[in-house]
Amino acid sequence: MTGPLDGVRVLDLSRVIAGPHAGRILADLGADVIKLEPPEADITRRARPRRADVSVYFTHQNAGKRCVSIDLGRPEGLSAAKRIAVASDVVLDNFRPGVMERLGLDHDTLSANDPRVISCSVTGYGRDGPVAGRRAYAPVIHAEAGLVDFIARRRGTDPSATVLSYADIYAGLHAVIGILSALHDRAASGRGRRVTISMAEALLLSHEWTAVELAGGPGDKPHVFGAWASPVAQLGDGTWISSSGDAVSTFPQWAAACGHPEALDDSRFATKEARQANRDDMDKTIASWVSEFDSVEALEAACEPHQIAIGVVRTLHEAATSDWARAAGSIAWLDDRTGGTVGVPRTPYRIDGLQTGPSAVGAWQGEHNREILREVGLSDAEINELEASSVLVSRPPR
Repeated sequence: MTGPLDGVRVLDLSRVIAGPHAGRILADLGADVIKLEPPEADITRRARPRRADVSVYFTHQNAGKRCVSIDLGRPEGLSAAKRIAVASDVVLDNFRPGVMERLGLDHDTLSANDPRVISCSVTGYGRDGPVAGRRAYAPVIHAEAGLVDFIARRRGTDPSATVLSYADIYAGLHAVIGILSALHDRAASGRGRRVTISMAEALLLSHEWTAVELAGGPGDKPHVFGAWASPVAQLGDGTWISSSGDAVSTFPQWAAACGHPEALDDSRFATKEARQANRDDMDKTIASWVSEFDSVEALEAACEPHQIAIGVVRTLHEAATSDWARAAGSIAWLDDRTGGTVGVPRTPYRIDGLQTGPSAVGAWQGEHNREILREVGLSDAEINELEASSVLVSRPPR
């Protein structure tokens, strides 16, 4: 089967996470994604562990891409990169505004030669505006876009760093949506478009409480739901579980499910307002009830009639190898070139009659230099000269 983006070529100039994540999704959907790295390589290649001398972390964001490594600081290197850009449908980057213009790879320059080209730039704060030129990484955007503060207020703690790069991932996802929208428009209009994705805007949109905060917050009424308020407790066998809903609202269901309907006669728990005022006692009461169950199956059977969902607190490894992940084929096991395999999460798209998912582990730096430059018209003699002058860089596995 072919992929839905079969025949679409993407030049991916981006590095680290946000742009590479977008390129990885496009590759999973069947696009020919060419990752262009500088001589010093994408920094994520340094992460451990490694398989066949390629970082597994790098593979997560770059599986299925072809890789070239070209020194864009050299005129002949920039000329080679422009040849690839001209032969591409989409050019993707995550540089600060102005970098692509200095390289001559910006949308205006490219579209003058090919009006059908689509450019997508993932930026920190957008293409224009007073802070467009600021350096932007996920931890910075988490602070600037309100995520760090909101989590701290909900938890009642001092601000602290998040452990995942939410801003990068959300921006990458929205970059894919923007690119697909531009491809759809091009099919009708015949013209390419410039797409700009702001990490800060992506995070504001993905934060489901932004509009509520803009409206002044919930006021003196307690929230009726919220992921931060979902009970987390430990069963008698030591298993930790997380459940759905704010217990201020779901406490009557918990009391019924756990066989303690008399708890509603307690003045601390009789009303939502009382439960909100006595949240610590309420949470401890539910935790005590949950500890009376010796298995997840028993607790889930008790909770199901009362519409309480239960999830087991798993490690990432446990989640990726769980029954539901195995049944869905959520992990693609790719040949790691050493006789083993590397497990890589698949993008979650399942499209009848079309192939989706990663096709290969991350390539080594410069693995496809010759292959791609031949495709865009360079002769072997020209490629040999670029290699001899170190404009092209390749680092095969040791």
